[in-house]
Amino acid sequence: MHWYGSVLDGYSARSSFGEMHRCSNVCLWAYARRLVGFCKTLVTVGLVGWAVTSAGAAQPERSVVQIVVFRQEPDWTLPWRFDAVRPANGSGFVIKGRRLMTNAHVVSWARQILVRRFQDPRPYLARVEFAGHDCDLAVLTVEEERFFDGLEPLEFGELPQVRSTVVTYGYPAGGEEISYTRGVVSRIELSAYTHPGNRQALSVQTDAAINPGNSGGPVIQDDRVVGVAFQGIPGLENTGFFIPCPVIQHFLRDIADGRYDGTPQMGIQLAPLQNPAYRARLRLPDNDLGVRVDYIRPHSPATNLLQREDVILQIGDYPVGSDNKILFAGNRVSGKLAIQLVQCGEPVSLRVWRDGRELSVAVPVRWFDEDRAGGNQYDVRPRYYVFGGLVFTPLSRDYLRSAFQGAARGESRDGDAELTYELFFRPQEDPGSVRKEPIVLSNVLADSVNANWSLRSRALVDRVNGMRIECLEDVIRAFETNTNAFDLVEFGRSQMFECLDHAAAVQAQARILKNYNIPRDRQL
Repeated sequence: MHWYGSVLDGYSARSSFGEMHRCSNVCLWAYARRLVGFCKTLVTVGLVGWAVTSAGAAQPERSVVQIVVFRQEPDWTLPWRFDAVRPANGSGFVIKGRRLMTNAHVVSWARQILVRRFQDPRPYLARVEFAGHDCDLAVLTVEEERFFDGLEPLEFGELPQVRSTVVTYGYPAGGEEISYTRGVVSRIELSAYTHPGNRQALSVQTDAAINPGNSGGPVIQDDRVVGVAFQGIPGLENTGFFIPCPVIQHFLRDIADGRYDGTPQMGIQLAPLQNPAYRARLRLPDNDLGVRVDYIRPHSPATNLLQREDVILQIGDYPVGSDNKILFAGNRVSGKLAIQLVQCGEPVSLRVWRDGRELSVAVPVRWFDEDRAGGNQYDVRPRYYVFGGLVFTPLSRDYLRSAFQGAARGESRDGDAELTYELFFRPQEDPGSVRKEPIVLSNVLADSVNANWSLRSRALVDRVNGMRIECLEDVIRAFETNTNAFDLVEFGRSQMFECLDHAAAVQAQARILKNYNIPRDRQL
């Protein structure tokens, strides 16, 4: 109202029609001419604005979808069982190829996936086409092709600059409609990804709100996707993280051949090399470049190409500082990134300092699954074997989490320290004694055949009938090939042992499986 008044030379809304009627014809004619000019201006501005809006302004929210997942996770201590089916919400967006992108953690352990379009009440069934649990990304397909009618795929941009502004799109908890939050890019670095549990990758921190339900939604800058929202830190306010485009593009290139291989590793650990005396001992130039090879994983591609005490000066195109960091797109980040940008099977060129001189080495990289038990596992049923009521299963991070939850309810925690050491620390401290797949006695299902057993759960299995146990198949073989009257099971550092009557255990097998509703005695 105030703007109209200024255009009409002070004509106020308080002026009545009668007052205006009493004006002279000249005044009326002047007002009329000005009013016509004003209307022409409005029409012109309106047409221009409509043209700009129609031609240039993007509406990315139309390509953002709500994802509803019904998931069911296994009980790792009783691995033939599953928890109750529970619903969970997430977000996703349309990409090229009539597909959707979201987080792997949104769709893991899914029994059913439903997706809803922007302002469309109808749900559509979707399924997982590819899931990269190490990088927390997934691609979905929708069974009905018409789902994508009228939807434009979002284009990907570049790594955003620190201090630049981004907008997150998604369907967070607290409402049904799409939500938009604006924030600033705070920092860019390698950080721990919660979903795999034992991997670090490039991530971007922002103060834009990223809440439960935002996961999998796009983070947009200049109408292009610059990241996928994926996690926050409990207890911290205005702190969210998204997966940036270098990680996304690596994932998309990986699945282009129809298979996901994973983020590669070289199988080495590097240590900063900032001690002047140590650098002088290695005859290194005083240029703050180079990190020391501290550990080489057995049977890794680097085993015959690198040596302990080698100094890595450059990885690919990136010189490595003495703090084990490289400069990537104006950000100082861990040197691991230079390896993670390569696809599995490809060689990585290194400049190495050894014995006082520089040399070039090409080391192929690959996906390492030897440490999968140390991370969170998804979409593969737990392995187990039941004999005489004894439940054997591989030691894993998932098993420890389930067991610790039991301990939190007041159960005994004897043996937890030993299991934690075996899984996380023995590979570093004593790699020569590491078992291929450590096995634990997870539970003892009460029956007359095992009534007098003192050990009931969470015990590392060392030997069965004299056979050293390296994997679950060894346990099965040790029991099934036993020709003695008794089965002897020896446990870990405690050097405890227990015994079963072999014939009685075989006879009790069918009864125990029936009593405890176990579908089969093994899952391999």
